[in-house]
Amino acid sequence: MPTADELIGPSVVRNLADRLTGAAPGQSWSTVRASAGTLAGQAFGERGRAVRDALLADLPPGYPPVEVTVRAALKDPAFAGWMIWPVTEAVAVRALDSPRDGDFEAGLALLADLTPRLTAEFALRSFLNADLDRTLATVTGWTTHPDPAVRRLASEGTRPRLPWARSVPEIKRRPAATVGILDALVRDPSDDVRRSVANHLNDVSRLDPELAVATATRWSHPSGPTDPPDPPDPTMARLVRHALRTLVKQADPGALTLLGFRPLADVAVDGPRLAASTVTLGGDLRFDATVVNHGRNPARVAIDYVLWFQKANGTLAPKVFKLTIRTLAPDEKLDLTKRHSFRPITTRVHYPGAHAIELQINGTRFHRTPFTVI
Repeated sequence: MPTADELIGPSVVRNLADRLTGAAPGQSWSTVRASAGTLAGQAFGERGRAVRDALLADLPPGYPPVEVTVRAALKDPAFAGWMIWPVTEAVAVRALDSPRDGDFEAGLALLADLTPRLTAEFALRSFLNADLDRTLATVTGWTTHPDPAVRRLASEGTRPRLPWARSVPEIKRRPAATVGILDALVRDPSDDVRRSVANHLNDVSRLDPELAVATATRWSHPSGPTDPPDPPDPTMARLVRHALRTLVKQADPGALTLLGFRPLADVAVDGPRLAASTVTLGGDLRFDATVVNHGRNPARVAIDYVLWFQKANGTLAPKVFKLTIRTLAPDEKLDLTKRHSFRPITTRVHYPGAHAIELQINGTRFHRTPFTVI
């Protein structure tokens, strides 16, 4: 992953100052230029805010100067990349602070024009927090925009759990508020837009599983129950699988049923079989397993594994990891092997002591097996 210095570093900020000078040559951009020398030691978000504040210091008061300057800069193709992030944040600040009628919507329109140059999804969160319904009224209109970057902004910017972004508590309280946007985009011709829709519904599933399953069901069966059933749509099937991935890991019955993962009546599970009962911190846990379909019909299986990690207080907490999705023919045997790393990572601290592992197949867990991390 690129470092903060590579994304918003001194050269990026100086380049931004050059682009702004070309757009508004009569305006001094000395604060923006000076901010390039203040970024050392700052995290990525801090850098973005520092450059945003420098922009606001150099711009004349009010929203109109932002609109005029940014639209002039947009005529320059080089006005693009990570320099756009602090620009979108400055647009949001001035538009939301403005007492003038129409500047709220004008700021949103400017974000839509900026998003093809990078993304305005993070600045959009300020509008959502200021007035959710007013913002969604405009964002809904973006679902028919000719530019896929703007259509993606409609879905991605309104996600309940958008990575890196500030939270929007009202969306978390009202996850159904954005479903109309997803309905409008679920069959979008752009892969990027559909992927955003799937990730958005996955966010919804963490807040309201029943709403997520009901939405995915409508998408999967737009005509409702039919006899014979509608032919499968592979593109929609992939999207729905991705959208419900968290619920599958959580063994949600509605999600498992919709995706065709039935209870296991005739499937035998052997494992997990550990290569060793101890794992050294920094090493790998190696295991294998065998799954056999003894039934007369094909069996569709979602196979995961559950690691019970020791926490700092000595208790164990489970985390589910994906293994594979398969359809096993009658009498078909599936052999599985896996290595799970216990190397240090930034998102998890590994503690020595007792741990455990088990398989999870179609929501049912099998054969919890202990091991020790040393």
